[in-house]
Amino acid sequence: MRFRLDPEQREFTASLDAMLTAADTPSVVRDWSRGDHDRGRALWRRVAEAGVFALAVPETYDGLGPRPLELTLAFVELGRHAVPGPLVETVTAAALLTEPAAAKRLLPALASGRSMATLARDGGYALDGDAADVRLSLTADGLYLAPGHGPVRPSLDPARRLTPLTPGGELLGTNPPVAAALTLARLTTAAQALGVGLALLDRTVSYVRQRTQFGVPVGSFQAVKHQLADARIALEFARPLLLGAALTTTAEDVAAAKVTACEAAYRTARTALQLHGAIGYTAEYDLSLWLTRARALRTAWGSPDECRDTVLSGGRRW
Repeated sequence: MRFRLDPEQREFTASLDAMLTAADTPSVVRDWSRGDHDRGRALWRRVAEAGVFALAVPETYDGLGPRPLELTLAFVELGRHAVPGPLVETVTAAALLTEPAAAKRLLPALASGRSMATLARDGGYALDGDAADVRLSLTADGLYLAPGHGPVRPSLDPARRLTPLTPGGELLGTNPPVAAALTLARLTTAAQALGVGLALLDRTVSYVRQRTQFGVPVGSFQAVKHQLADARIALEFARPLLLGAALTTTAEDVAAAKVTACEAAYRTARTALQLHGAIGYTAEYDLSLWLTRARALRTAWGSPDECRDTVLSGGRRW
């Protein structure tokens, strides 16, 4: 299996990276954490204009997809730049909205970025329910459009704002494709995690080149080199598993990719924190935006144990 990207895919990721680099995402993330969504919504629209959400929406409903490989590449860049908002939830909602009337009504707005979606399962918390305007509740009875949300609850990652959804609402479908939606949620979460890990590694390498001890950069120390090399190997090992899972989209391959990518990002986060020293613990330092994201993504849409169980059991239903 070949994982070399074609010129169009490379150009797509490069343009997305350039756009997000110019967007000053750390300040957008801090605004989002405080509940100020204006700059985050503006960035969301720019991400949508780049075609990211359209990759999860069928062409019938003004989308470009489904194209899981390109979606995966996009989410690596979104993770690398710590873009806030219910990104995974929006593309997962697109996978769940298969009933024709609901799809025609809601999917074009998700593809264009006019709307953002969030999702709660079995009465659990939804991500960014205060920002999303399409709030979906998935229960044993079907998929519902929730009429509202409850108060924001604290989260490990301040930019991942959790809210309960108001029970009831309009029934959108009684038999949504939950297994396929879970697979897509795990795939895009894994891609985000890989991007987060790559950003943490890049920032840490830059930092150890600048920080000096005994008159030399700490990055010249053998122990530091070994830690960074281990983090790099873990991330590079996760990359082909992720791309392979994007091609096969089987539950087992995606679960394996999620475990590998999220654990690699989490390991890189621990290394980054250790090598930055005390400054790494401060919320004011931008590194914290990626540190908390790595920890949150590790258990989002399936803990490591749940994903390993999916791999060992040959895939299972949501």
